[in-house]
Amino acid sequence: MEQVILGIDIGSTKICAVIANCREGIPHIIGTGFHKSQGLKKGTITNIEQASRAIKEAVNDAKRVAGTTNNKAIVSISGAYTKSTDNSGVVNIPNNEIGIKEINRAIQTALYNATIPNEYEVIHILPYNFKLDDQDFIDDPMGMTGSRLEVSVRIITAQKSSLGNLKKAIKAAGIEIQNIVLASYASSIAVLSEDEKNLGVACIDMGGSTCEMMIHVGNSLHYNDFLGVGSNHITNDLAMALHTPQSIAERVKIEYGGLLRAEEESGNLIEIPSIGGDDNSKHQVSLSTVYNVVYARVEETLMILEKSLEKSNLKEQLGSGVVLTGGMVQLEGLRELASALFGMPTRIAKPVEIDGLFTDLRGPECSTAIGLILYASGKYTNYEIDSEKRIRYCNEKLEEGVGHFHDGINLMNPLRDKAHTPSSPVNSIPKSAADIKQDLSGITEIRKITTKNNNIFVQIWQKLTQMF
Repeated sequence: MEQVILGIDIGSTKICAVIANCREGIPHIIGTGFHKSQGLKKGTITNIEQASRAIKEAVNDAKRVAGTTNNKAIVSISGAYTKSTDNSGVVNIPNNEIGIKEINRAIQTALYNATIPNEYEVIHILPYNFKLDDQDFIDDPMGMTGSRLEVSVRIITAQKSSLGNLKKAIKAAGIEIQNIVLASYASSIAVLSEDEKNLGVACIDMGGSTCEMMIHVGNSLHYNDFLGVGSNHITNDLAMALHTPQSIAERVKIEYGGLLRAEEESGNLIEIPSIGGDDNSKHQVSLSTVYNVVYARVEETLMILEKSLEKSNLKEQLGSGVVLTGGMVQLEGLRELASALFGMPTRIAKPVEIDGLFTDLRGPECSTAIGLILYASGKYTNYEIDSEKRIRYCNEKLEEGVGHFHDGINLMNPLRDKAHTPSSPVNSIPKSAADIKQDLSGITEIRKITTKNNNIFVQIWQKLTQMF
């Protein structure tokens, strides 16, 4: 079956909308739209009207290319909104058989044990370690036998007020939110290989106004962090140091802002307009000044990120090193400097190849947008509770855009099953085989009664026709 996916990456410098057809979990991109970000600062909404207008323009452009009218979207959320914590939960298993219902109970228990501030709302619950009885470091407990299941989770929450502003901006653009995904999570889906995740890797998305980190250890999301600094800060530094308008500083950054300074070029001069002067007012600056400004800001940013790696206490487990993505990584020499400061292998990553991938989506600045499409097509972690409070797991099957199914039971919209209630902690869990068998036997009894009643009605009708 085929479904249409709309992903909207709300970045600090641009809004990127991507539309894809998804058949049997394989996405094919059919439309894309870009618009300069408005009403946002460091990843947060500062003007709902401006932000919604920019979102609407990007989505409309994507719709025109794709020829679709889909208004349900997977939306990225900046780490600027979020706060994360770790917790654990333990449940007893009466029948000694581990299924999705038992795994969900353990995750829900971990959430119940956590202290979530009233002003925050949970958007992801990501298990990173399962323990069954006395056996630790279990990758996937599904189908195993045991009497006690313990899980450690990463709980990612978002500030309700900021989340509400984001939802208002999306709604004002005429879009219905299907799911909200942390931007660094989406980026990691788009750029990391399975081997990297299994060996341990830190993925850092370096954008216009933010740097967002997500650490995978043993193919599980284990840690995330956020830094409100990006490539726009380099532009601001250049504008002040060179005494020139920001638009000119941006051009200087793109053309001359490499980190691998050649000594023969450092003494060269360039002529740029002066800020506050008339149209013909220009002055000369040394390329050495440009290099020094860029280097100082990038070095400071990378050093802060390195401290975050240390704070995670997971640096020793990153066998694959660090993967950098996002628009800022296009600075020449960034990888070499990052590798030296982090003290581990570092690579620059672009989004993974997808069928129909547009040329303007192939750059590292589009990793989050592509990650949203991959997330919606089923490329997420083994287990998680998403922003809609529904459990997702890697063995789900995607059907016709209705939702995720397992054994024919809808997991994504439990309210369709009247036997479940919204307050149930496992309202998105499929029925057990015994429950399904009981339901089927009930249906068989109803059919027998109906058939019997129909036969009696036929006999009475025949007698009446004979009498008259």
